[in-house]
Formats: sequence, structure tokens, C-alpha cells
Amino acid sequence: MLLEGKRIVITGVLTDDSIAWHTARIAQEEGAEVVLTGFGRGLRLTERSAKRLPDTPDVFELDINEPAHMEALAGELKTRWGSVDGALHAIGFAPEDALGGRFLETPPESAATAFMTSAYSLKTLAVGLHDLMRQAGGGSIVTLDFDNTQAWPAYDWMGVAKSALQSISRYLARDLGSDAIRVNAVAAGPLGTVAAKSIPGFSQFQSLWASRAPLGWDTADPDPVARMCCVLLSDWAPMTSGEVVHVDGGFHAIAAGTDEA
Repeated sequence: MLLEGKRIVITGVLTDDSIAWHTARIAQEEGAEVVLTGFGRGLRLTERSAKRLPDTPDVFELDINEPAHMEALAGELKTRWGSVDGALHAIGFAPEDALGGRFLETPPESAATAFMTSAYSLKTLAVGLHDLMRQAGGGSIVTLDFDNTQAWPAYDWMGVAKSALQSISRYLARDLGSDAIRVNAVAAGPLGTVAAKSIPGFSQFQSLWASRAPLGWDTADPDPVARMCCVLLSDWAPMTSGEVVHVDGGFHAIAAGTDEA
């Protein structure tokens, strides 16, 4: 199996329609042992979703912006496993006033929150798990991206944070490569997750993908994205790091769809 014997940390599971949940499902089906993280009011949702996986994993509390939480998680994993082979970073948040076409009015505090939670948190997770991955002889960190090489309607400071996330993944790939730790981003097409639906104007993304993606795109199906995450978490991508892999039906490669001609 693709992930036989791997020990993987999956962050960001809230409901069973999320990319993170489907990545955990496929990872288990492919032989991995996983743990999930959640925090605050969402922790109960994470625990509920964990029970819907093939094997119910343990759930640990992790507010990525609280250093003590990351330290405690690393300690738990060291006691439990001794080492970690991989991690999915599926963490992101922007305050309401940082989205929805209010880019020029967003206060610096809200922009900083979007950056810290959605981008800098990848560095926090990577550093927190660094020693455990070294104990495994290397590992793989995958983060979830939405390609922001162009400005999108309504995405605003979350888009800026995603640009920073891509850059951070490259710098982490540089600094962790000597320990055989790979860091990659998966740029997914729009999916109707809880997080996505909270973005004003999400319907614009749906209609745009429908007209432009040459392979088509189903906003209700996270499975193709989760499969790519598992490939990158596996030993089948041993020399891939610092990469942004698009799983978007080919949308990123097409300037105009047939319905736009």
C-alpha cells in the first residue's frame, strides 16, 4: 500500500467534506496511522468527524498560534510514536473584514491575523515536527493552497496569505532538505467546504471553473485533491520539494474557456 507503516499528522479536519478528512481517509486506506488536530469550538466537530473515518483516530488540541499547543502535540507524538513521517497543513483563517472586496479598508491587525494563521503557521508546524521527522529519517509536509498568482474576486488578504504560504513552503524546502524533509503545496480548485463557503462571492469561482477547466471540476468532490496529498506524503515523490502541484482540472493552464470565447 502507498502509505504502509507511515505515521501522519492531519490538521484542519472539521467536517467530512473537507480535503483534510478525505486525506486522512485515503491515508488510512493506504496503510497509514493518523492522528487529527482541532481546537476551540471546532474540536468537537473534529472528534465527531474522526468517528466517520475507517479507523477512529485520536484527536489532539492544536491552536497553531499558541506555542504551548505545538510543544504539547510534539511531546504527545514523541511518546506515542517516537517519530513522524508526514503532516498535512490544512490551516487557514482570515477575519471577515479581510475578505469580500474590502481589501483597501482591511486594518493591519486583520491582515496580520490572516498571515499568521494561514501562512506562518506552516513554519510553526514544520519546526514543531522537525525533530520527530529527523527521527524518522526524513518526511513530507504538504500544505493546501489556492494559487494566488493572480488577484481573485473577494479573496483579498487570504489571497495575500496564500502567496506567502507558497513562498514559505519554498524556504522550508530549502532549510529542511538536508534532513530529507520535503515540503510541497497542493493548489486545489474551489471546493464547497465549510471554509470555502464562508468566503463572499464563492459562487463566482464555481461558475468560472465550470467554463474553463478542461477536465471539468466538481466542487463537491475533494477526493482528487486528497489523493495527490497522499502521493506527496508517500515515498513515491522522493525528489519533489518546494513544488506547487495543481489539482484544479487544468484550470491554471488555460487563459479562456470555450464558454468565454
